[in-house]
Amino acid sequence: MALWIRFERADGEYVGMLDAPTGRIAVHAGDPWAAPSPTGEVVQLDAVRLLAPLRPGKFIGLWNNFHALAVKLGAAIPAEPLYFLKAPGSILAPGGAITPPAGYAGRIAYEGELGIVIGRQCRNVTQAEAETAIFGYTGVNDVTALDILNADPAFPQWARAKSCDTFGPCGPAIATGLDWSALRIRTLLNGRERQNYPASDMILPPARIVSLISREMTLEPGDLIACGTSVGVLPMRPGMTVDVAIDGIGTLRNTVAERAP
Repeated sequence: MALWIRFERADGEYVGMLDAPTGRIAVHAGDPWAAPSPTGEVVQLDAVRLLAPLRPGKFIGLWNNFHALAVKLGAAIPAEPLYFLKAPGSILAPGGAITPPAGYAGRIAYEGELGIVIGRQCRNVTQAEAETAIFGYTGVNDVTALDILNADPAFPQWARAKSCDTFGPCGPAIATGLDWSALRIRTLLNGRERQNYPASDMILPPARIVSLISREMTLEPGDLIACGTSVGVLPMRPGMTVDVAIDGIGTLRNTVAERAP
């Protein structure tokens, strides 16, 4: 297993492989999914600023992809991914502030999720091919402006409600070599656990998601797909801290700020 991160220091942005127990980062040149080469430099995690581990060209999110939530909602089990597009510009680094947009005084909710990171181009691939095209997994907080989502009864505004600047925290790392089905996704609000659900409860597993989406749009290396969330989603308030913790990936921690001026 490897943990890939992106970080910033005074002389620029870098990619590195993190040894979590020691905080040592082996600096590499190139994207993690493109066979990056080690530069030989080693830095400490506490000496740099952690960035989001990727800059996706596409950021895709799923709805109703967990059995427990489908039961709670009384929703039918989907045969295909029910997905929306989330603006890549919504990506937020670990430690960044989730900031509601100017003029919006409504509720914003967290959604702790497992994220799939694509490692090679996928166009109409089989499920077996999709499995090998998944580079790794990361944590995602699919933040949603709840009062925007259904503000117009004639047109649910999924993209708008989920694409505001800072509404896509992800990280802290991309983990490779993980058994996704053994993972649990935990979300904590001010240290109090609000979500704790198994990834194995997914309706459509990661390789199936990738295969089906690739029939309709080409997925490129570095694209991000959030697998959907389960029960326990609640609104957040300014001043709160929200953690999405996934063993093997780490804890994605962000604060909630006052809305933008």
